[in-house]
Amino acid sequence: MTQKNYVQPNTFKTNNIKTNTLRLSITAMFMALNIVLASFGIPVPGGHLYLCDITICLAALLLNPAEAFIACGIGSFLGDMIFYPLPMFVSLVTHGIQAIVISLISHKTLKSHPIAASWIAVSVGAVIMVTGYTLGKIYVYSTFEYAMIKLPYEIAQAVLGAVVGMLLCYKYRLNNIYNRMVSQFEK
Repeated sequence: MTQKNYVQPNTFKTNNIKTNTLRLSITAMFMALNIVLASFGIPVPGGHLYLCDITICLAALLLNPAEAFIACGIGSFLGDMIFYPLPMFVSLVTHGIQAIVISLISHKTLKSHPIAASWIAVSVGAVIMVTGYTLGKIYVYSTFEYAMIKLPYEIAQAVLGAVVGMLLCYKYRLNNIYNRMVSQFEK
């Protein structure tokens, strides 16, 4: 992925009612997508591999930290509440922190190398997700062994989310589409 034609998002300035409405709608769309992708998973030994991490990484790369927390943390919480309520608070905290950290790192560091900043961001986010869910499963299920059985699948889910999220954002230029839409309303 090259850095040509990349426009750094202006995600921290929203004082226009049209822009705020657009950003709220996009946040709600990511939240809904997160809930939908949390509703089904790929069966693996000891559970499922969920695709919602793709949405979490993509949303966190595009949105500001508050919007990312709403779309990813609260979206994951609602998805778990609807489909599998036992780890819903683990999802709220883990994916919420993951989204905030990805958004902050990708928007606030290495301004001259946004793709490198985003790779760092999703890598740190993957570590947060794996650590959060491993610790959460130890607490929720009261067994270290169950959490360790799921660890390779948590890592695979985090890597899949990070790679596909980055591809959608930069290779398929969803970042440019998003930035164009937001800047159109800021005028």
